[in-house]
Amino acid sequence: MRKPLLHQSFLNAFRGIFMMIKSERNFQLEVAAFLINLFLIFYLDLSTIDTILILTVSSGVLAAEMFNTAIEKICDIIQPEFDPRIGFIKDIAAGAVLLMALISVITGILIYWKYIFH
Repeated sequence: MRKPLLHQSFLNAFRGIFMMIKSERNFQLEVAAFLINLFLIFYLDLSTIDTILILTVSSGVLAAEMFNTAIEKICDIIQPEFDPRIGFIKDIAAGAVLLMALISVITGILIYWKYIFH
């Protein structure tokens, strides 16, 4: 199999992102939270370090959700019927998203607190 041209690889990756936005409710909510964070970064005039931290944890949540969805889709292809082993794999992947989301919320509270209340 030939490797796709560089621009085709980028188009494929962007198609994956748009497919996530179109079909995955949790991803849609996380994109909305990301956009709110972008607004707050500019509205509250966050420092460069604080901006980097917010963007890192926010994009980490989005990436974790994409990995989780990919794992779930693969599991559904491999084993369409209920299987506790597949359920365990899916739970681990979902737990990774939850962990990243919790860390993101804690980071947001710690950073935004000083801009809003000081």
